Amino acid sequence: VENNMSTAAPTSTGARPQRDAAVLRLSEALSVCHEPGELAKVLAEQLSPFLRFDYLDIVTRKENSAEIEWHAWGTVKLPVPDLQWPSDELADWPAVSRQEFLYIADLKRDERFPCFKQELAARGIELGSLLLLPLTTPHRRLGVLGIASASAASYSEEDIVFLQLVARVVAFAIDDGLNLRRERIQNDRLELLLNLTNRITSNLELREVLRAVAVNVREVMHCDMASIALAGDEPGTLRVYALDFPDGKGAVKEELVVGPSPDDPGWRAIETLQPVIWRVPETGEVTSRLRAAVAEGIKTICFIPLVSRGRALATLAISRRTDSRFTSEDVEFLNRVAGQIAIAIENALAYQEISELKDKLTQEKLYLEDEIRSELNFENVVGNSSALQHVLSLVETVAFSDATVLLLGETGTGKELIARAIHDRSRRRDRTFAKLNCAAIPAGLLESELFGHKRGAFTGAVAQKAGRLELADQGTLFLDEVGDIPIEVQPKLLRVLQEREFERLGSTHTRKVDFRLVSATNRDLEQMVASRDFRSDLFYRLSVFPIRIPPLRERKEDIPLLVSYFVQKFAKQMHKNIEGIPASAMKGLTAWDWPGNIRELENFIERAVILTRGKSLEAPLGELRKTKTETAVMTVVPQDVKRASGVAGGAQADKDGVAKEYETKQREEIIRALTACKGRVGGSDGAAARLGINRTTLLSRMKKLGVFAKQYA
Repeated sequence: VENNMSTAAPTSTGARPQRDAAVLRLSEALSVCHEPGELAKVLAEQLSPFLRFDYLDIVTRKENSAEIEWHAWGTVKLPVPDLQWPSDELADWPAVSRQEFLYIADLKRDERFPCFKQELAARGIELGSLLLLPLTTPHRRLGVLGIASASAASYSEEDIVFLQLVARVVAFAIDDGLNLRRERIQNDRLELLLNLTNRITSNLELREVLRAVAVNVREVMHCDMASIALAGDEPGTLRVYALDFPDGKGAVKEELVVGPSPDDPGWRAIETLQPVIWRVPETGEVTSRLRAAVAEGIKTICFIPLVSRGRALATLAISRRTDSRFTSEDVEFLNRVAGQIAIAIENALAYQEISELKDKLTQEKLYLEDEIRSELNFENVVGNSSALQHVLSLVETVAFSDATVLLLGETGTGKELIARAIHDRSRRRDRTFAKLNCAAIPAGLLESELFGHKRGAFTGAVAQKAGRLELADQGTLFLDEVGDIPIEVQPKLLRVLQEREFERLGSTHTRKVDFRLVSATNRDLEQMVASRDFRSDLFYRLSVFPIRIPPLRERKEDIPLLVSYFVQKFAKQMHKNIEGIPASAMKGLTAWDWPGNIRELENFIERAVILTRGKSLEAPLGELRKTKTETAVMTVVPQDVKRASGVAGGAQADKDGVAKEYETKQREEIIRALTACKGRVGGSDGAAARLGINRTTLLSRMKKLGVFAKQYA
């Protein structure tokens, strides 16, 4: 006692019986205290009738360590010694390490603990005397009971003896409370691990799982905020994917993106695969994520990497608004939790990837089934004319390369059939042949069909959808009517052709794609480039290997073979037995120019098979004897022109005059329609719909008559 006391106050008399009774009451009062703060306050209340003190606190430290386990005040708070101080600067450390009380009757004159006294002076606090008593049980050393007074020499030897007895009672109460608290914490944490296991096995929706995990972890760890950040869409970024922050102000929120930074503790946790604890600095710069956390009042964050198979999948961040430190036991437990969460993330990501692949395979299956039903395959290329054989030789030449092919030809010449022939002869023949008719889809939906979209990208996008580019990955993409692609979509298609990457609508995630492009058009792309209706750089990309498919009138020697093929095809479908085709019918069919090419011939033969009652084809050749002007695909034909055509009397001059008059009136009708529609050709309010004809037919007529839509916009 003499070694640890300096100038004790005189011993008081007559207080021993009262103090003995006070110890018994104190033991009863402390036995029901389960929280450190509550225990310290009850102790201060019980001691105040017997002792003069201004400050009372209880500090428990981890066994054989200077690290504080918890610190509770029964009075107003004094500065807490920083654990970075040397052990000889920790005022309570001698009481812990040597298990001896320490009494300083006059702290001002005592030369020990200069850092501690500087802290007091900086805060304008004056202490006269200080008494520190070890808290010990037969099982372990717990910590220190501290009592301080503003007056010097406040405590006598009898006071110290009394307080040593009190310290024993307090030590047992703390030990019981710590055991109960540890048992409760252990049970809560075991329950958390069990809940994590159940969630991993019962739910594979990633965001739902991680949100529930964040709630459980925050509650069990008694923290203010818990968040889980996954890799962002941009390389080297992290995105807050799940957040539980009941009292948050909005500075930290889900979808917050954090860029790579060597100063960010979250990134250090990922790079080192080790936990990192961050405390708010008094000065210095912080990263964007930490600025948001500081704005929310966060003072301490523990970053735990979520590691699976040697790589970090994400980070778990546990945050507190208080100065309460994360212990080594906390970090060890969070590491165990991180292992479970990493499994959940890996399972959910695998499930998501499998689901996307399943959707893609489903789409490919639908395409393949449609292609099987379409009966459009290489064997159906019918004909042996030199013009057709030249086309097929070009197909054989280009098929084994991955060069972009542009098919040019009139409507109905079989451009899709040739595109499929290129695919079937290529190295990609075992993968998907995805096709898209650019003229059959409204301009507003074409981009979605081509690139796909994310859920919520636009009104009606209730689910994510893979575009034709994704379906054509490792296969072939066939863009029919490529000349009808809107000018605003053309740069995006050009980028895909150049970079082989794209983003779905509404997404920032860049997807790589490997495909072979075959495009087709019946329009004059060079003329469109000259009139600025088509990008020249896209045209050059598309026309790496152009193939012109001749119209049927340039390979009339193939017409008999085509007629026989279509007769057999439709007779089989209609369960008819047609054994022959009259020579006169075949001669008439061969003589006709077939402006609609093979499609027109196919439709005509189907109609003929329907009309046939016997075993010989009954072809309605009368329909083919009409003049070309009467068979022009215009719905609105002036009646006076029809009458003029009907009374022409066969004279060539009269026919030419009627044709010229018809073209003039046809031009006037088109101009009136374009003027009324303000130059718009397609769409429900376009000139084609107003005239009641197909959009591509109107464009063909406009080209022939020299009418340009821009003149009437």
